[in-house]
Amino acid sequence: MRSLVLVLGAGIFAIVPGYAQDAALGEKIFVQCKACHQIGENAKNAIGPVLNGLFGRKAGMIEGYSYSPANKNSGITWDEATFREYIKDPRAKIPGTKMAFAGLKDPKQIDDIVAYLKQFDSTGKKSAGIIPAGRKLAKVQ
Repeated sequence: MRSLVLVLGAGIFAIVPGYAQDAALGEKIFVQCKACHQIGENAKNAIGPVLNGLFGRKAGMIEGYSYSPANKNSGITWDEATFREYIKDPRAKIPGTKMAFAGLKDPKQIDDIVAYLKQFDSTGKKSAGIIPAGRKLAKVQ
């Protein structure tokens, strides 16, 4: 029985992607995205659209941003798996996209940028439920 529990427990960690995500490192990686994208409460569309509330959003739907027809018609709803595939090679995932970024190839950097992006809701507010790596919860008395 003990062996079964250990095997099942190990299997859970093996199938959960990005369990070692670090939002603080993701913020540092996001610096290269800032040339085109903004995120946060005062974010505005720039060369690329605002990335607030990215996960769960349909591609090509930020008001006031001029998307390529390829992006608008991609049928994508951004979730973690789709974003991971896209950010590795945007032009391969959506041929005809305006995004000129070559992509992130390092899986750890992708984990970290996902953690960073997931902190922001659609208004640009950071979620209180995300705890940056290296920080611990205060003990409630």
